[in-house]
Amino acid sequence: MGVIMKLELIDLRKYYGDVHALDGISYTFEPGLYGILGANGAGKSTMINLITDNVARDKDGGRILYDGKDILDLGKNFRGLVGYMPQQQGFYDDFTPRTFLDYMGEVKGLKRSEIKLEINKLLEIVNLTSVANKKIGGFSGGMKQRVLLAQALLGNPSILILDEPTAGLDPKERIAIRNYISKLSRNKIILFATHVVSDIECIADEVLLIKKGKLIKHGTPVELIESMQGKVGEITCNIEQASDLQHRYKVGNIRQRKDGLALRIVGDNLPAEAELVQNNIDLDDVYLYYF
Repeated sequence: MGVIMKLELIDLRKYYGDVHALDGISYTFEPGLYGILGANGAGKSTMINLITDNVARDKDGGRILYDGKDILDLGKNFRGLVGYMPQQQGFYDDFTPRTFLDYMGEVKGLKRSEIKLEINKLLEIVNLTSVANKKIGGFSGGMKQRVLLAQALLGNPSILILDEPTAGLDPKERIAIRNYISKLSRNKIILFATHVVSDIECIADEVLLIKKGKLIKHGTPVELIESMQGKVGEITCNIEQASDLQHRYKVGNIRQRKDGLALRIVGDNLPAEAELVQNNIDLDDVYLYYF
């Protein structure tokens, strides 16, 4: 049996003045898909930037190890293993997807003989073959996201880091991309940072909840959902009662029913009239409870 690839975060810290963007995060990643959940400003992007070695030397404490070795010591040997999709990236408007991927292949040091074949395959995967030679400057936000995903996949990286990868995609594109990402996770470490719970609920092997720079909870989706037993309820009420309940409790979904509004409420102390939810708790409830 071969050695399992590991990426270890050890007491990772990053401060911006009085703001603790990362406040002592420790975790070990092995091959699989990890959903990184947190609200905007939680520290997800800071953690990603440290792991990708974009600002690793500027951290305020802790270490990042790949197979037991500090990534700062590994340098370009580590960066060559990482595929990174940022939230957004500036493009030269005159670039086409093909010329952009060709350029990124050169930057990554890929062999010329391999680049063309890989680009054709990736353009098909992200459904951009028909616009491969059109200028990116005229693309929608969702199309640009797909170009960024393709460049992250260039070179078949061992570690794939995706920061809000489905932003701007329509529902059909979102499902297609996350299903493809899921298939990749058998022999890669994939970090999928998002605040959209549905993106990772069905595909993540493990979910990490990050709040104010701290790792506050982690587990499989099933484990996190099971931990919510007794903390989710539903109550049927009118619009005036709904307004009052929203001020006093954490209210998630509100649905119209023939006998009034059905409110989904999470918390340690639910209204006495709330009916406990037993069988259809989901990761949205987990997110609402913690964030």
